[in-house]
Amino acid sequence: MLSGYRPYLSSEAIHPNTILHSKLEEARHLSIVDQDLEYLSEGLEGRSSNPVAVLFDTLLHPDADFGYDYPSVLHWKLERHHYIPHLVLGKGPPGGAWHNMEGSMLTISFGNWMELPGLKFKDWMSSKRRNLKADRVLPEEVARYYKHYVKAMGLQKNFRENMHITSVSRLCRDPDGSDGPDRDIAAQCLQIEKSKFTKRNWEIRGYQRVADGSHAPFCLFAENVALATGTLDSPAHLQIEGEDFPFVFHSMPEFGAAVSRGKLRGRVDPVLIVGSGLTAADAVLCAYNSNIPVIHAFRRRVTDPSLIFKQLPKKLYPEYHKVYHMMCTQSYSADSNLLSDYTSFPEHHVLSFKSDMKCILQSVSGLKKIFKLSAAAVLIGSHPNLSFLKEQGCYLGHDSSQPITCKGNPVEIDPYTYECVQEAHLFALGPLVGDNFVRFLKGGALGVTRCLATRQKKKHLFVERGDGVA
Repeated sequence: MLSGYRPYLSSEAIHPNTILHSKLEEARHLSIVDQDLEYLSEGLEGRSSNPVAVLFDTLLHPDADFGYDYPSVLHWKLERHHYIPHLVLGKGPPGGAWHNMEGSMLTISFGNWMELPGLKFKDWMSSKRRNLKADRVLPEEVARYYKHYVKAMGLQKNFRENMHITSVSRLCRDPDGSDGPDRDIAAQCLQIEKSKFTKRNWEIRGYQRVADGSHAPFCLFAENVALATGTLDSPAHLQIEGEDFPFVFHSMPEFGAAVSRGKLRGRVDPVLIVGSGLTAADAVLCAYNSNIPVIHAFRRRVTDPSLIFKQLPKKLYPEYHKVYHMMCTQSYSADSNLLSDYTSFPEHHVLSFKSDMKCILQSVSGLKKIFKLSAAAVLIGSHPNLSFLKEQGCYLGHDSSQPITCKGNPVEIDPYTYECVQEAHLFALGPLVGDNFVRFLKGGALGVTRCLATRQKKKHLFVERGDGVA
C-alpha cells in the first residue's frame, strides 16, 4: 500500500453484510484508504480487538468465520502517485518468521487466509504444480509465497535483507530545527530519498550482515517508523533452576531438529513438554509420531474454556484434537505409572531441572514428583525483542511497567491509525498489537497507510496555499 496499491470496491461485488455494503456504496469512487475507517468498521465483530483489522478482514474474506469461502469484494489498482518513500528492514528474507518454523507441521489457518492482496495463494500453489484443496499448508510453502509476493508485486527495491537494528531513537533537535553539529554521517547512511522527507524525526542505526560474515554498519533517518517485528524473537522462560541445561529446549525448531537427527530415539526416559498451546501440541505430535514417550505438563485444567483447542473445529484440526483428547484421557494418577506413550499432568508446573537430567513437577495441591528425562521442551510462548527502543519498548505498552507481549501487554495504539499512543510518528502492527494471524495484521497496514496518506495530503495543501513549506 505504501508503494501505491489501492483497494476499491469491485463493481460486481455485494458484501453479505448489508449495512457495511450500503456504507461502501456511498463512496464507491474512493479507495478504502481514502474513506473513514471508523465509520466503516462501526458495529463489526470478529476475532481481533482492533476494529480496522476486523474491517479489512471482512472485505478480503467475507464471513470467513462462518465457514464461507466468499471472494474478496475488493479489487486493486496501482496508483504510482500515491507512492510514499519507505524501506523495509528485515533480519531475513521477506516472510520473516515463516522461514524458521518447523517444516513438518501444517499451518493453523487455511492457505487462502495466508494470502496477501493481488496474488491468490491457490493460483501461486497451482503454478508450483501442487493441488490445494482450500486446506491448510506447510510453513515453508507460506514462506516461499511471501518471498515470491515481493517480486510479483514489484516491491524489491524497498526491501533490505540481513539487517539488524541496534537503535531507533528520537533525534535531538536544535532550536533552529537542525539535527546538531555531529549529525553529518552521510557516508554511512542508506539513502531513502531524503529530499522528500520534511522531518528527520527518527535515527535508525544497525548493521547489515554481508556475504563474508562481516558487519556493515548503517544509519538512516526517517519521518515515521512502523514496528512490524512480530513476537517470536525471544522464547519465554520459566525462570527456574536448571533451565539453561543443554537438554532443555525453548523452541520447536530446536526440539524438532533433535528429534529428526535421531538424538532421542530408543531412549527409555520420556521427554517433558511444558505448555498448553499449539506449539506445545506440535512438540507432542513430533515426539509421539517418532515413538518417543511424552510427559506433558501444563498449569491449566483440561476443562479450561480458554484452551486454544476449544476454538478449533474437530474436522479441520484432527491432529490437535488428538492431542487434546490425550490430555483429557491419559492424565497421571497416583495409583498408576507413566503410560508407555503419553501422560499428561494438568495443573502442574516445573519446580526445577537437575544436572542428572531429572525434573521436579509440583501439582496444584503441592505434591511433588521427580522424573528422569531424555530431554525437555519449554514451549510457553515468546516475547518480542525491542531492545533497540528505549526501555526495551516497555513504555509503549498498556502497562509500562511490564515487557510487551502479544496477549497480556500489547503496544497501545490509536485503533484507527495504529500510531503509538505514547510516541507520535511511531506505529506498530501485527502481533505487537495483539494480531497474531496474517488475516488480521493486514488491517494494520491499512490503518498506517491511511494515516500517512492523510498527513501527506495536508502537507501538499499547505504548499499549494502558500501557508508553509512541506
